[in-house]
Amino acid sequence: MSTTTEARPGERREQAELARKCFYYMALMREVEDRIERKLYRQGKIVGGVYVGRGQEAISVGSALVAEEGDVLCPSHRDMGAFLIRGVPAWRILAQYMGRVDGLTRGRDGNMHMGDLKLNIIAIISALAATVPVAAGAALALRYQGKKNVALSYFGEGSTSLGHWHEGLNFASVQKLPVVFLCNNNQYAYSTPAEAQMACANVADRGPAYNMPAEIVDGNDALAVYEATRRAAAHARGGNGPYLLECKTFRMTGHSAHDAAHYVPQHLWDEWGKQDPIERLEARMLAEEWSAAEEIEAERARVRREVDEAVERAERSPLPDASTLLEGVYENQ
Repeated sequence: MSTTTEARPGERREQAELARKCFYYMALMREVEDRIERKLYRQGKIVGGVYVGRGQEAISVGSALVAEEGDVLCPSHRDMGAFLIRGVPAWRILAQYMGRVDGLTRGRDGNMHMGDLKLNIIAIISALAATVPVAAGAALALRYQGKKNVALSYFGEGSTSLGHWHEGLNFASVQKLPVVFLCNNNQYAYSTPAEAQMACANVADRGPAYNMPAEIVDGNDALAVYEATRRAAAHARGGNGPYLLECKTFRMTGHSAHDAAHYVPQHLWDEWGKQDPIERLEARMLAEEWSAAEEIEAERARVRREVDEAVERAERSPLPDASTLLEGVYENQ
């Protein structure tokens, strides 16, 4: 009896620490993306597409916090939290979007087509389903290297209706590869609602076709995503093959900065707006007494200061010199 009593305070401290960490990264992700979409893009400082994950922050944050050193991440364009958690500074992400030399692609690209192989982050492919077989290949490489690591593969529900997705899942299942497949089911593939692009009710329903365990997760609950990803990663690390997680959420914005999303019924904005993942976590932190209201407000202020400084530093980064355009494109003989 005493052992159980002693364990509870420790478990409570761990939950509180995890919640605070999730809150920080979700708030940071949203603040960075708000600056990108609502300020820098509209000021003309970002040219090209801008895609954000507003309302979906719990998925990339809750899952990426599970990743261990050596794990491979294949984020989508709505998973900025994975970059931040993995160690990419906010100012470098902002420099990336503004096409500056300190961006991850050194100014070769001006938006989310970024990765960092030193951090085991594989750059996204615009046709998101095409990243799924890449993740399976990364998992195969991890096995060849004898590592007990996993690959985390992120995509939207629209990807699950494309051939790349099915080929990637089939290969991963046949080879029993250590992959966790994470679906950001935000209800819309651009302007196409989920019910108009797949006949099954859930993406998770497709898992059994590949003899793959699958589960549905509340994608607006960071702690639920964390626990589900931890289970899935343990399954994959144990040599049991891949695992499919469908995270139900909603895209609280248009497909991109130029899309007003008039095709989305107003009642969906209203219903999902009440499920904001950051506000939900804040409410739980207060209810569980993991943090006080003034501590949460101080954290929000800290995030705003960090992003202010990040924007200033990114804007000081120069634009690339045209004479360096071909550097890193061709192998030097």
